[in-house]
Amino acid sequence: MKRVTILGATGSVGSSTLDLIERAPDAFEVLALTANSDAAKLAAAAIRTRAKTAVVADEASLPALRDALAGTGIEARGGAEAVCDAARMGADWTMAAIVGTAGLKPVMAALESGGTVALANKESLVSAGDVMMAAARRSGTTLLPVDSEHNAVFQCLDRTAPRGVRRIILTASGGPFRRKSLDEMRGITPAQAVAHPNWSMGAKISVDSATMMNKGLELIEAFHLFPVSAGQLDVIVHAQSVVHSMVEYVDGSVLAQLGTPDMRTPIAFALAWPERMETPCEALDLAKVARLDFEAPDPVRFPALALARQALEAGGARPAILNAANEVAVAAFLSKRAGFLEIAAIVADTLAGYDPAAPDSLDAVLAIDAEARVRAVERVKDCVA
Repeated sequence: MKRVTILGATGSVGSSTLDLIERAPDAFEVLALTANSDAAKLAAAAIRTRAKTAVVADEASLPALRDALAGTGIEARGGAEAVCDAARMGADWTMAAIVGTAGLKPVMAALESGGTVALANKESLVSAGDVMMAAARRSGTTLLPVDSEHNAVFQCLDRTAPRGVRRIILTASGGPFRRKSLDEMRGITPAQAVAHPNWSMGAKISVDSATMMNKGLELIEAFHLFPVSAGQLDVIVHAQSVVHSMVEYVDGSVLAQLGTPDMRTPIAFALAWPERMETPCEALDLAKVARLDFEAPDPVRFPALALARQALEAGGARPAILNAANEVAVAAFLSKRAGFLEIAAIVADTLAGYDPAAPDSLDAVLAIDAEARVRAVERVKDCVA
């Protein structure tokens, strides 16, 4: 049996991972499940999977978790350090699905512990890519991408001959507003932004998809995951979300991974790797799809993508600042303290006003992240939502 831990078990990716594990109970032993504060949902999942430990990051939710698990024999713990302890429990396979910078320390703890880490927390590699990849090399950890785009690249990439790769092409759905004008986008509401046309995702990642910052973050993530330069990474809009990404080779061949837009497919690939496992995902019917359309992203209506590419090319602390400012800006938009188009403006202004030295440790990354957030919060005060 493969021993598994799920960091972020109550979110979209965590729930999809649990769905797959519960369909094959004889193949997996669950060591630990973590959540931010949803004690009831976490306890129910822990009981169903007979997990050894359940952890809430929010200590205020610990009493509710203990009550829900009373008499089950499942250990209940609370606090940020307890989440990191869960990541160090010696799992063969760890799903890192905590959203945002809150996942930085737990992901690092999992990377330092060895085994296989399935990464769905793109913000960790964006903010601390060099530090985290170095940690994975030291411990011999296998890092598998779970984002549908990077998972697709992983499946198409010939890692034995990286010099044969010309480009990695990440596909983007374009989000719900790819046909709207700038004037129309000024009035976008949070409810509209979180209604993704193809994927079922959390609020933050849905907004990132709508601004195309999500694709910018994925460019930075791909730079750390794959043996290519920044100049070998491209983005193309593919609204049907059938082709999840492509690898172009120097001989002109382009390999693509196709599938229905269901996160259980890339999760299952990572969960069973190097084998494959059956999933309940709908089979791809190409005759029904009938056509595949592609277009270049619009840099005027979606400036976040250019900001991310600039941060990638500059390197150093720039990606961490970009990510921190974006998290603040998205939170401000979702709470109606900033407009949709102000998200990219907040990020741009934060980047323009803060340029520290490149971080060489996780503590340095977290310090840069904290300062960038302070500056972004101040910038939010100038917004007129």
